[in-house]
Amino acid sequence: MIDLHYWTTPNGHKITMFLEEAALPYIIKPVNISKGDQFNPEFLAIAPNNRIPAIVDHNPAGGGGPVSVFESGAILYYLAGKTGQFCPADLRPHMEVMQWLFWQMGGLGPMAGQNHHFVQYAPEKIPYAIERYVKETNRLYGVLNARLADRPFVAGDAYSIADMASYPWIVPWTRQGQNLDDFPHLRRWFDAIRARPATVRAYARADEINKQPTVTDESRKVLFGQSAKT
Repeated sequence: MIDLHYWTTPNGHKITMFLEEAALPYIIKPVNISKGDQFNPEFLAIAPNNRIPAIVDHNPAGGGGPVSVFESGAILYYLAGKTGQFCPADLRPHMEVMQWLFWQMGGLGPMAGQNHHFVQYAPEKIPYAIERYVKETNRLYGVLNARLADRPFVAGDAYSIADMASYPWIVPWTRQGQNLDDFPHLRRWFDAIRARPATVRAYARADEINKQPTVTDESRKVLFGQSAKT
């Protein structure tokens, strides 16, 4: 059994998508980041960066005690290794998956996240910041669109953790100031993943956990402006 410490954000959706695809048994342990659950000592013991998601695998490969993993990309990689699914073992296809997983972790996720912050949540609308991150999101959409021009999935012919990592960050494309019709290959990929039964189940789980907006006026002081002291 896997405990999934989760909230309904793109990084959280990555992990439910994998668990549903692989049919791994798991229990969701909600971490309401709007209320500060991410600072509870029990959660920090497995996720010292106070960010969701994190997992505890009570039946790790090779036996032994439970294994905890934080950071969504690391969790995807761990689960792929555990199941032997969605990340090929052979060197060249393996590295295709890894490159695009890291591309999402270092590029698409952080840039789209800053887009969300300055467009949706910042108390002061800063035109330079908004333009900077909307344009960078657009550039990254273009990179992904070009990549998908001659292959069905990000890393090639097979669905992989690289796709699971990127898809949830494309879901809020309208909020990011983008138009998927400008990116036909990306649109085709997006629609195909959205229709997968495991994706449908993963997002249904999100609706069971939370139907409220994550960021409210009350939650801003919890989510933004943290420092080492706070």
